[in-house]
Amino acid sequence: MALRVLEKKGDITLGGLFSLHDMVVEHSLSYTSTPPPTKCTRFNFRTFRWMQTMIFAIKEINRDGKLLPNITLGFKIYDSCSTPHQALKAAMELMGTETGSGLEGVTQTKGSCHGTVPAVIGDGGSTQSLVVARFLGVFHVPQVSYFSSCACLSDKKEFPAFLRTMPSDFFQVDALVQLVKHFGWSWVGVIAGDDAYGRGGANIFAVKVRKLGACVAFHEIIPKNRAQTAVSSIVSTIRSSGARVILVFAVEQDAAALFDEALREGLTGIQWLASEAWSTAAVLSTPKKYHHILQGSMGFAIRQAHISGLQDFLLRLHPASPDAPDDPFLVPFWEEVFQCSLSLPAEGQENNVESKPSCSGAEELGTVTNIYSDVSQLRISYNVYKAVYAIAHALHAVRNCVQGSVPFPLQACPDVDNIQPWQLLHYLKRMKYLDSFGDETKFDENGDPAAMYDLVNWQLRPNGDMEIVTIGKFDEMTKKQSLQIREHNIVWNGNQTKVPLSVCSSICPPGTRKAIRPNFPICCHDCVVCTAGEISNQTDAIECMRCLPEFWSSPERTACIPKEVEFLSFSDTMGITLMAISLIGSFCTCVVVFIFTYYRTTPIVRANNSHLSFLLLFSLTLCFLCSLTFIGRPSQWSCMLRQTAFGITFVLCISCILGKTIVVLMAFKATLPGSNVMKWFGPKQQKAIIIFCTLIQIIICTVWLVVAPPTPRQLMPRESPIVILLCDEGSPEAFSLVLGYIGLLACLCLLLAFLARKLPDNFNEARLITFSMLIFCAVWVAFVPAYISSPGKYSTVTEVFAILASSYGLLGCIFAPKCYIILLRPEKNTRKHLTSKVVTEKF
Repeated sequence: MALRVLEKKGDITLGGLFSLHDMVVEHSLSYTSTPPPTKCTRFNFRTFRWMQTMIFAIKEINRDGKLLPNITLGFKIYDSCSTPHQALKAAMELMGTETGSGLEGVTQTKGSCHGTVPAVIGDGGSTQSLVVARFLGVFHVPQVSYFSSCACLSDKKEFPAFLRTMPSDFFQVDALVQLVKHFGWSWVGVIAGDDAYGRGGANIFAVKVRKLGACVAFHEIIPKNRAQTAVSSIVSTIRSSGARVILVFAVEQDAAALFDEALREGLTGIQWLASEAWSTAAVLSTPKKYHHILQGSMGFAIRQAHISGLQDFLLRLHPASPDAPDDPFLVPFWEEVFQCSLSLPAEGQENNVESKPSCSGAEELGTVTNIYSDVSQLRISYNVYKAVYAIAHALHAVRNCVQGSVPFPLQACPDVDNIQPWQLLHYLKRMKYLDSFGDETKFDENGDPAAMYDLVNWQLRPNGDMEIVTIGKFDEMTKKQSLQIREHNIVWNGNQTKVPLSVCSSICPPGTRKAIRPNFPICCHDCVVCTAGEISNQTDAIECMRCLPEFWSSPERTACIPKEVEFLSFSDTMGITLMAISLIGSFCTCVVVFIFTYYRTTPIVRANNSHLSFLLLFSLTLCFLCSLTFIGRPSQWSCMLRQTAFGITFVLCISCILGKTIVVLMAFKATLPGSNVMKWFGPKQQKAIIIFCTLIQIIICTVWLVVAPPTPRQLMPRESPIVILLCDEGSPEAFSLVLGYIGLLACLCLLLAFLARKLPDNFNEARLITFSMLIFCAVWVAFVPAYISSPGKYSTVTEVFAILASSYGLLGCIFAPKCYIILLRPEKNTRKHLTSKVVTEKF
């Protein structure tokens, strides 16, 4: 059965393919009888306007006569019904082939192609054009598409005769990716139509957007049967993904199926990105039911133009016009516009006469507002217009061919009255012209035009109409800034002026870093607070930066601040406590000095060698005061002073005790008959012992200060927020020698005092010295491991505590019993009591 065709004879006839219907009714096949004729449904007013634009352009060229003088263009237009099968059948009829009898009448050579047209305009859909281009490419018949944008059609090896006035999806996707990058969307959903246009464009977008660093939240396909279950599943995926920006790369029919289901399920709050196929589709922008969910939608559309005289031409149609009987598409169009049934019978009429009121055909199209008569957004219509003129200019070049300027591989100028398609193809590829709107039309080596798009925004006006507003443009020829946007003119979904946020995870603020979630896309992450000592001072930091050793992270982890310097200071609690204990010890020592001075003539003071006692009290005062040198900020002088003062004062103190112990021991030895030992331990000898012992320590300390003096040092542990300021001993060996010498003298004192513990006397000072030395040795034996294991300033605290504890031990054990007798038991402070012998208990 032959397809319905709209035909007008001319000297040169151009073929046309338009999807005037959106669907084909699929019949149940019994395989026992001949299948019924194909029935197309859902008349498309927009495509019908495109078809009329082709007729308008052809008639304009014929009427003007300047471009092709003495040549009349004709047309032969078929309805491809939005299906590849119907498009192929139409292409075969254009080639003069009867679809039911194979390829009879078609000669597959360049030399002859009888019964064919020299060029075909169409089809619209990429899927249909793929099939047609493969077929026409065999015969090298040029095909100029006005709406097929699939990047796959740029392959000249597979589609050698395909050209188009519609930019390739490769450029559209590039524009969309730049749009995503511009607004910082990193979590984008992709929904594609189940055809070459949708799948191809969506796949390229997914690849490019991932290279950009963004992620595709989901990639869904709208099935061609538009089953509600499948579309509902897509809506559920949108809800669960969390994506707020979604690209719908599909033709308007598929997009409408998706939005119908979104309306039914109440899906709102989505910022839709439109592919060029529906970015200006009136079938979506006109019905008010879509306004709520599509308001704020954004997408790219090809350049528009105002074609003078087109609207009047569109409204001229009338069933009673002279051309009406030859137009098989006018009756279904008219019945669809006025929702009526013409009394005129028409073959293959789709309407049920009984279900619709009848109409006379005298109705006026100007009284009806619909997509067909709307010329405010002439974009695809402009592409059709340019396609017709491109072929006309190629024919003009053929007509004006001059021998010697023939394009390769032609050897002579073609005969314009009998031009072959393959000859016209060579001229079309080299065609370039400037139209009446100032736009240049030409094809590159892939048969593609220059990519120029308008960035459009769907804005709802106060009167309730949806207006498609141009808010920017994309020009691939402008390399530096191909995308230009007027952001202040944008109205986002929900009538918002703030750019919507579409991320898988929230932006990580300064002070945190991104941690990738296992088994999730790279855009999905958790925000992890930087560990102590590390910072991040920017949003979405990949990793935290470690501060320098002398710095630490702020509480917010956004900046490195100097570490807090820690040392034993006079202002902190520990320092104040130790200072108070030191001063109290010094004060108590001074009190004892005052008591001993006041009662210096009493027996107990005189009996215990008052000169050594006063020297011992003086050295104890220095011991208490030397602990103050350990408190405060360490400096070069304080570090040298504290250790040397400690070492020398303590040796002086122990030397005095050693002298007293020797005197006590020798005093009792002198009472033996014939003993003259005391002449060797008189006051001069005692002073010599003290000076000698102290001089050794002075020499040790002097050598220490000269060779490796103690110096202030900063400890900056990586994992600590403080800088520990302390004194480095300089030479651990020298420090050990100082302590060892003090310990040696203390042990010697303890030994001598232990030997003198049983001497007969009511007040045996050796016992007191023994107890004091036991305490002294115990303190300093415990000091060594405590000092080594104490961190930071607490090692200094340990040393100060040892100094004070041992000093208090000496002061208390040696002088407290004497002060007790002097002040509270004066009856025992007599010579008689002190010289009376008692039986000494075993110690």
